[in-house]
Amino acid sequence: METPDRYDSNSPFESCSPLSLDSPATDGSDLFDNDGYFEELQSDSPADRYILVTGGLGFIGSHTTLELLKANYNVLIIDNLSNSFLSVLERINFLASKYHEQRGTKMPSLRLHSHNFRDQLALRQFLKEYRIPSETGRPMSRIAGVIHFAAYKAIEESIREPLKYYANNVSGLIDFAATLGEFGIKTFIFSSSATVYGTLATSGLPLREELCVHREQIVRDDDGVEKIVQPGCTGITNPYGRTKWMCETILADLAASDPEWTIVNLRYFNPIGCDSSGLLGEDPKQVPTNLLPAVVKVIIGQYQELQIFGTDWETEDGTAVRDFIHVTDLARGHIAALNAANDGKLRDNFRAFNLGAGRGHSVMEVVNAMEEVSSKHIPVRTTGRRPGDIGSCVAVATRSHEELHWRTEKTLKDACLDICHFLDVSGLSS
Repeated sequence: METPDRYDSNSPFESCSPLSLDSPATDGSDLFDNDGYFEELQSDSPADRYILVTGGLGFIGSHTTLELLKANYNVLIIDNLSNSFLSVLERINFLASKYHEQRGTKMPSLRLHSHNFRDQLALRQFLKEYRIPSETGRPMSRIAGVIHFAAYKAIEESIREPLKYYANNVSGLIDFAATLGEFGIKTFIFSSSATVYGTLATSGLPLREELCVHREQIVRDDDGVEKIVQPGCTGITNPYGRTKWMCETILADLAASDPEWTIVNLRYFNPIGCDSSGLLGEDPKQVPTNLLPAVVKVIIGQYQELQIFGTDWETEDGTAVRDFIHVTDLARGHIAALNAANDGKLRDNFRAFNLGAGRGHSVMEVVNAMEEVSSKHIPVRTTGRRPGDIGSCVAVATRSHEELHWRTEKTLKDACLDICHFLDVSGLSS
């Protein structure tokens, strides 16, 4: 396999259920940071361990799949290609193979099943392949964990089509988890969202995990005073956020009912950027709803201007403030969570973590940063607030630092530079 020379968002793809990729022949150029991040992980990762990733070719899913492969996990992907491209699989395989070739390590296996995670017949046939014979009759599997990304995520669409979101995100999760349990697969990393904090994001309270809990908990505040927190959350502003809260509650109840389950609930803030190689980026088939993909559309001339929704928020420049986290940092957060779960290092068998940088940037700050890095003007048009939006949302990530030993390493400028590199490599910047 040669290095892909263009990120072809219009390339045709065929059904590939299943599709396995062998390691491609590559040259010796260095595409990766030599920061030693994965060496420790590799030394402890069994070669026969498989991780199942639903939605593994999407933006966050593809970057997480790549980081899993670097960390020496075999990866099984379920992705129906409804919002992703088959070419992403080749790019992941190329980058991971390159990484291992440079280090003289063996490339783990990578396999795609291109069906919907809600397709129970296809799912069961797939899971049967990884069953381990058991003399006791207890179900066992070579799949050591699942990372679940396969959810609809557009806030405005969820307001227009709530049943679509409840059917896929909530009902889909219930059936999926039940089937996993039948096969003895009970380590689960859930892709949640900071939207579960609702209007608490603009209340002035630090966004700690205990603001939204699913069991009664005793927590210690900043002054060292213990208090009891009751289950629930306040002011979720859209059906998408409610589906995430419902899924969290379902998973918390599942973990409480069966101690064999280990569930990590990761609340994302705002993922941006792309892999530093420039070969992976955010390229959804559907109309982008996140800020940076829309900025990219303006830079490459597909959009005439960037819409900024609301300039009257209670922020320094009037535009909304978000906690932007580089997608590679986010992907590595999943590996930290997976390792903590499989090593029995969690405080409870259901545990929520914020994954964010812990500081906010306004929409205009992001636009200015992209203009500086790309040396291109980004025309903007201000308009009214979107339904379901909030003015500010910034994480407190202390729990992730202390319990997962994870923290962000990349900056807003790093993310903008990587996006520009992606545009150069893909040929879209010309």
